[in-house]
Amino acid sequence: MALLVTFFGLQFFDGATTLAFLRHGVAEANPLVTALMALQLSPVLALVVVKLGGCVLGLYAWRSRRIRLLRLANLFFAACVAWNLVALVRA
Repeated sequence: MALLVTFFGLQFFDGATTLAFLRHGVAEANPLVTALMALQLSPVLALVVVKLGGCVLGLYAWRSRRIRLLRLANLFFAACVAWNLVALVRA
């Protein structure tokens, strides 16, 4: 269960740090998020849609016992959060 909670937390922090660096003028690197932002009135709404989708996929991975996949996803999103923090420091 801690693995899933960590995944949800990383989704939150990835979204929060993404919003913070967007406010500082740093461009979004994820093409899916960028495309949704172009379609939506608000970057927040686009991020919420993507993050909710990610949480659903994380829950599916946990319930179907794809623990290795969830661990790899946690490593990936931890790296994304770290990248976002570096982008904020440099902005």
